[in-house]
Amino acid sequence: MEITLNENEEPVSSAATDLGRLRLDISYDGTDFAGWARQTDQRTVCGVLEDTLATVLRVPVHLTVAGRTDSGVHATGQVAHTDVPVSSLEARSIDGDPSRLVGRLAKMLPDDVRVRAISRVGSDFDARFSALRRHYVYRLTDARWGPEPIHARATAAWSRALDVDAMNEASHSLLGLNDFAAFCRRREGATTIRDLQRFSWLRDDEGVLIGRVSADAFCWSMVRSLVGAVACVGDGRRDLAWCRGLLAERTRSSGVPVAEARGLCLVGVDYPAAGDLAARNEVTRDVRRGTGGCCGD
Repeated sequence: MEITLNENEEPVSSAATDLGRLRLDISYDGTDFAGWARQTDQRTVCGVLEDTLATVLRVPVHLTVAGRTDSGVHATGQVAHTDVPVSSLEARSIDGDPSRLVGRLAKMLPDDVRVRAISRVGSDFDARFSALRRHYVYRLTDARWGPEPIHARATAAWSRALDVDAMNEASHSLLGLNDFAAFCRRREGATTIRDLQRFSWLRDDEGVLIGRVSADAFCWSMVRSLVGAVACVGDGRRDLAWCRGLLAERTRSSGVPVAEARGLCLVGVDYPAAGDLAARNEVTRDVRRGTGGCCGD
């Protein structure tokens, strides 16, 4: 899966005057992590970040993330927020400027995770509920020898030659507001309706296929299943009618292969202007709760 949300998770309120909300912009190589979400006896992105931030700020830290990436999935544009005592932000080492934490964290975090920016935001900003859309990039090679070693941790392999034009035609046929149940791991009572806003491919100068995928949200396994489906069209095993016909299915299709996690990277999350955050939060909560929750993001 790509990114998942816990529909029972509520954002921590920072309405109290002694709390300040921080936005963190995060990147990581997901290869050696068991995903984002903290797990017992597993190395996770959230666990490493929360523990390190707690050491620096000397208070417990709980991160709310734009979405929880799965094991092996990378990010260059992940976003999270946390509420911490204002007194921690006014400590001499920070002096009210949370961006000072970036350099301190760089010295303490392992090489495969980085906090690229930290800023103070208002209490209406919610990394999860405020998001308008998420953007992914998928790297895929059909070279007979597989990915180049220097890029192998972030490039998936496909064993058959791929026609980029056929993949783009198949991808275009899936755009719009649709039920993507055929591409998702189903969660009871959760919606699989998503607005797929971009899905396109090009072959770069090194022959690697670069897929760009954007939507308001993503279900479990959705991006990698989308890639698997259009790659089957690209290698000639399936046709365009089959791909488009998947949108009529209401359960996960066993005919759709799930592409490798290592090719997937969350590259950005869009948010509205500050004045529109509260309204966006309410709309998103209504969608999540009104449909019995969400499969993922």
